[in-house]
Amino acid sequence: MRMGVMVGPEGGDAARKLGRMIRDAEWAENAGFDSIWIPQVPGDFDALIAVAAVGARTSRVEIGTAVVPLHAQHPIALARQALSAHAVSGGRVVLGMGPSHHWIVQDMLGIPYEKPAAYTRDVLDVLDQALHGPGPVDVENASFTVHNPLDLGPIAPLPVMLSALGPVMLKIAGERTDGTILWMADEKAIGDHIAPRINAAAEAAGRPAPRVVAGIPVCLCSTSEVDAARERANELLTESEFSPNYQRLLDHGNARDAGDLILAGDEDAIAAGFQRYIDAGVTDISMRLLPIGDTREELRASRDRTREAVAYMAKDLR
Repeated sequence: MRMGVMVGPEGGDAARKLGRMIRDAEWAENAGFDSIWIPQVPGDFDALIAVAAVGARTSRVEIGTAVVPLHAQHPIALARQALSAHAVSGGRVVLGMGPSHHWIVQDMLGIPYEKPAAYTRDVLDVLDQALHGPGPVDVENASFTVHNPLDLGPIAPLPVMLSALGPVMLKIAGERTDGTILWMADEKAIGDHIAPRINAAAEAAGRPAPRVVAGIPVCLCSTSEVDAARERANELLTESEFSPNYQRLLDHGNARDAGDLILAGDEDAIAAGFQRYIDAGVTDISMRLLPIGDTREELRASRDRTREAVAYMAKDLR
């Protein structure tokens, strides 16, 4: 079991955001976590550049993107970014990527959002060559005609993972990548839907057992504060509920919104929640620490209590 935390996005101007991201990453490494996951959100830092910045200030911890939208750049550009960040970090990058959502790709970027699974396959055709260089990348498929020299090669194996939520994407992830990175998936959705499909696809393709990374909001609090933690999760993470991709995923489980997904309560309640995910077939936990409070001081104290608790639990679960 690998235990990790999400780092970023942060509030404030670019300098303060970057500084806090690096401090959070340094804390995670020093606390003994296995991995750091950096989201790519529409209005914030480029995730792979952030990975490189974090990689330059850490020495051991794995650093992954969760996740890079595939439509936002050509796969050759994506490969160059990933290989560059991988080199900066000393070979510790995981390239988490996916087809994103219509409200990002179509509504924000103005790019057609058609046949996202087929597009993902076409991107993988390019990355399969580009991430295993150096050497020429020659690919012709429905989406790309690429004949590109590439002098970069990975300094160490560079894992690729997909944000695979539905049956087709899970099949692609199992057959062609190192696993899936999840959000808005409870333990029932993972145990009944995600893990069986991706594991079967990997086995049929003769590939190693895939990683299943569960993104989970977490808040250490008293029993009387659990409802406040759920309300905060719905307040900060509610946009996920309006994506058809996430709605279909929620239908496979018992959770209806982000508030249902948060592991909130005392140490025993959070540890029991982690164990349910492990029993469902998760190989990695990525925690989104979600403090509660009405003032900056209360939020900071809540964050610090949660940090201390989950760092202790992580040592027991690994």
